Amino acid sequence: MAGRKKPLVVITRKLPDQVETRMRELFDARLNVDDRPMSQPELVAAVKEADVLVPTITDRIDAALIAQAGEQLRLIANYGNGVDNIDVSAAGERGITVTNTPNVLNEDTADMTMALILAVPRRLTEGAAVLAEDGKWAGWSPTWMLGHRIWGKRLGIVGMGRIGTAVARRARAFGLSIHYHNRHRVAPMIEDELEATYWDSLDQMLARMDIISINCPSTPGTFHLLSARRLALMQPSAYLVNTARGDVVDEDALIRMIEEGRLAGAGLDVFEHEPAVNPKLVKLAARGKVVILPHMGSATIEGRIDMGEKVIINIRTFFDGHRPPDRVLPRKAGAER
Repeated sequence: MAGRKKPLVVITRKLPDQVETRMRELFDARLNVDDRPMSQPELVAAVKEADVLVPTITDRIDAALIAQAGEQLRLIANYGNGVDNIDVSAAGERGITVTNTPNVLNEDTADMTMALILAVPRRLTEGAAVLAEDGKWAGWSPTWMLGHRIWGKRLGIVGMGRIGTAVARRARAFGLSIHYHNRHRVAPMIEDELEATYWDSLDQMLARMDIISINCPSTPGTFHLLSARRLALMQPSAYLVNTARGDVVDEDALIRMIEEGRLAGAGLDVFEHEPAVNPKLVKLAARGKVVILPHMGSATIEGRIDMGEKVIINIRTFFDGHRPPDRVLPRKAGAER
């Protein structure tokens, strides 16, 4: 890009300093140092003048916004793995390329998934809360704060992609039996390594598992994939863990089932109406029935820097006249149903 006018890159949120510094060196980068989410009018203004928009999952880049973009907007370089916040088809119709940052958060998200798999049955947050209150803990007792063993239990993974596979490897080391449902069966080598059992029927798998982990993407085909009907198939002693996207699960139905004792509990890092969290979930958390986290699955310094580096590579490759390595094409609906 030497000798050419630097592209105007508008970044919608505060990124790690290391990433922002490199952005300023390479591009005409407009930063959001206050980390205040852009309003809709501010996003409209951004797409009217930017050559590149770098949004995050909190920005809704829908068809109405894309229709107002200036002719100079040629790339939407999403700072995130999922692109459910972007109307990729509408962008394509305007000749705007969309990229994302895949494969840098697999291990971080799998770590958090495993943490929730441990935290819910073993009542970790309940125990920590007791120690936070002076004088509440009277000492060890053989029948107090009993949870459930996870060793030897069956884990059903919904979505056996890179993250799902990383979860399976961790869970296998903890002695869980690995089961999975996916659009396509994974390679025999991976099945053999994990001693994993494939279920082509999601319904049948749900009915037999002790713990369900949601690790599939959010698409039109996976909206409420875990519907009220499917949640009702799960055993009353089972737990559900979701570190993928909130709308994959019918949250209202999940809450009702836990309240009524038809499901043992849940560990949630994502919510259906994020950033809003259903007050009923907060009450269930206070009762120790669920563990809720504020979308922290990928929140590591290393992961955030890796994401930024991917964004930079995609922008540089695009303006060097090549196809960006992480270009996203419109996804076909109906996956996972």
